[in-house]
Amino acid sequence: MRFPVLWRPPATPTLQPVRASVESSGLRSQHTVAASVSKGPTDFEECKRCSWFSSGGPREGRRPSHACAILTMLLSVALGIVFSCTAVATERAADANRGAPAPLLNYSWISLPPEHVPYFLHNNKRVAKRCRRDPLCPFKDAPLGLFACWGYEKSCDPGMRFSYPVCTRADSGWARSLEAAQELFWKQADFGYVKERLSELKTLCKASKPGDSSLRCSSHTRFCKATNLYLDLRRPSRSHERYKEDFIQKGEIGGHCRLNKRALAAEGEHKSPLQSWYAELQTYTELDFHPIEDGHCDIIIEKPTVFMKLDAGVNMYHHFCDFVNLYISQHINNSFSADINIVMWDTSFYGYGDLFGETWKAFSDYDIIHLKTYDSKRVCFKDAFFSLLPRMRYGLFYNTPLISDCYSEGMFRAFSQHVLHRLDIPQDGPKEGRVRVTLLARSTEYRRILNQVELVNALKTVPLLEVNVVDYKYKDVPFLEQLRITHNSDIFIGMHGAGLTHLLFLPDWAVIFELYNCQDESCYRDLARLRGIRYVTWQKMDKVVPQDKGHHPTLGDHPKFTNYSFDVGEFMRLVLEAVDDVTHHPKWPSQAPRDEL
Repeated sequence: MRFPVLWRPPATPTLQPVRASVESSGLRSQHTVAASVSKGPTDFEECKRCSWFSSGGPREGRRPSHACAILTMLLSVALGIVFSCTAVATERAADANRGAPAPLLNYSWISLPPEHVPYFLHNNKRVAKRCRRDPLCPFKDAPLGLFACWGYEKSCDPGMRFSYPVCTRADSGWARSLEAAQELFWKQADFGYVKERLSELKTLCKASKPGDSSLRCSSHTRFCKATNLYLDLRRPSRSHERYKEDFIQKGEIGGHCRLNKRALAAEGEHKSPLQSWYAELQTYTELDFHPIEDGHCDIIIEKPTVFMKLDAGVNMYHHFCDFVNLYISQHINNSFSADINIVMWDTSFYGYGDLFGETWKAFSDYDIIHLKTYDSKRVCFKDAFFSLLPRMRYGLFYNTPLISDCYSEGMFRAFSQHVLHRLDIPQDGPKEGRVRVTLLARSTEYRRILNQVELVNALKTVPLLEVNVVDYKYKDVPFLEQLRITHNSDIFIGMHGAGLTHLLFLPDWAVIFELYNCQDESCYRDLARLRGIRYVTWQKMDKVVPQDKGHHPTLGDHPKFTNYSFDVGEFMRLVLEAVDDVTHHPKWPSQAPRDEL
């Protein structure tokens, strides 16, 4: 606060201490000021005699002395300063009580990679509008959702999509032109896949008024969204089957809405545990009561809920089909908050062995809930969706048929960024003058590298290469540490196996080297195309030596059930090709030296 400019009297020896005192503190009382002035009591007493301090002002017929007038004026100034400073102190105390200015919205729930924020704001206009008006919005540097779009939005300009596939040629069996091939791959395996699912959504149970229930599903009930869902688990018929198809009886699941029974019955073609939700929803019932309003719920779940049926939690390839489809479902639902419940739909008595459980933290702030937690209760979910499933026909990414010669840095790259951001996995490179090579060893019975030491020693002869040999045993290397190692690898080498699913979390410039694909040619090659990174595998079959013909438990000879030795020269040739790909990638720092090769 600025004080008004006040007239000051000429300096006098007796008044100088007053001015210094007032200027230095500004908070002294009247008595302190008076005591500072009064080196001689006569002037002060004269002032008292003239009654200048009385409420009536100077006595009639009497004029104050010069000293008295000056003293009175200074006291007025001092009192003004005192009151002004008191007001400032009071105002500051009030500000302290109120705290710092608060943002218009709590933005903490928008935990997204910075690159994703403009796309999120494009689909959340209310948040974008508040952010534009809010000086404390942390996303001020983002374009605030004006143009950027994932690609599935109705208003999305194709030129502003998050990504678009690259095709090197058009496969005549799939498409007649490069443009047609690109568009097909975008629909098969990129955000066009989300657009296809969104276009399929239809209402199967319609709300008549606010507060009613509703049910909307994509084709074959592969994704469904429900409001005010009623689920009666008072008499659960649990067994050893994880996905018992008659677990829910008529009247045990439903809502107060107008059900289109014929439309629901038509969605059962893909009925299968990990392909559809039809078995769980085929008995959805049009209830004659409001579950929540009429008191038919033992538990009411206010928090948004996601239902999932999970693949094998001990296999990274299969389990990450769960996580990828959960991420795609979040796009369909336009909801990325971690303040949600995830319910594992499992009709058995068993628990669920999960070697990658830390990954759930990328999607929910809470522990996963087993369906049996709600046994003996009638549970009502205000807002829920049934996630896309891990083994759907033409789903992602298990056995997905893909047009050849195309790849994308789209949806799977976004998934990778999302998970790495939420799990706080840092990127410490690229390292100047070094290419980080990680070789994934196997301590399993089959698909071991018999001359691994020889190959590693050959790698170490190249000064440019920083070599790291790892064995991702879950008991020895926690999964988050596995992710950190993988994400900080420029070349990742390993035999065919679920561990190569780690390629999802390699940096954009990296190369995945499937040392030998064991005649399963498309599995990790296609996953690398989905992720948009370079894939290399063994090419010369006369330079790889199997230990024997392989011993499948039931099929007999099988290339996945034996171990292998590799020619060192051919191995190094492929590695150095991979190094060249890495160091010439657009996202690799151009100043990194390459002459050491």
